Formats: sequence, structure tokens, C-alpha cells
Amino acid sequence: MSDRKLRINERMRQVLGEAVGRLEDPRLGFITITGVVIANDFHNAKVYVSVLGDEEDRERSLAGLRSAHGLLQRAVGKDTKLHHTPKLEFIYDDTTDSAMRLESILRHGEHQPGEIE
Repeated sequence: MSDRKLRINERMRQVLGEAVGRLEDPRLGFITITGVVIANDFHNAKVYVSVLGDEEDRERSLAGLRSAHGLLQRAVGKDTKLHHTPKLEFIYDDTTDSAMRLESILRHGEHQPGEIE
């Protein structure tokens, strides 16, 4: 990935994190923008988010983000000065969930049926 794309991804992550913090949608829980990956043509960007809570909290928060898509896209457009403001796609980042499961397994010796002991 080029240095330019890496800089744009990081700047978009920062801008979106700040913009999400200003949203007043009651569906939004504790959300962290964990990463952004802009497409090679700069027309689309995948926005990875982590949500504190259960699956219901996650779905509500993602619905809130999707409904605020226009506001968030506008914030990115004002800041990044790209020719085309990328269309944002919000995706749940399950990295934290996986890390917590692994930590639990290591700490407590819990494992799933079928796993090698």
C-alpha cells in the first residue's frame, strides 16, 4: 500500500473518530473506529469499528452509523480534499472479541469442543 493511501486511511480514521463522538444518536454505544481501508480508486472505503457491548448493542450502533453516513461522509470530504469523497461502508471489527476469547482460553484453560488440547 502506498504511503499516500496509508496517510489518507489514518486521517480518515481520525476524522471519523472525532465526528462519531459528536453524533447524538441514542443507538450509538461506545464506538471506536479501529481502521479505514480506502479502495484503490478512492471511491469506497471500509470503516472498521469496534463496539463495546453485546451483539444487540453492535447492531444498533452499526445501524446508527449507517443512518449518519451522509454526515460522516461530509466530514471526511471537508477534511481530506479528495476529488471524490469515498462512500463509507461500516464493518464490525471482531479483533477485540477474538483477543478476549484467546485471553480467556489462556487464562482459564477454557476451550471449545473439538479443539486440540
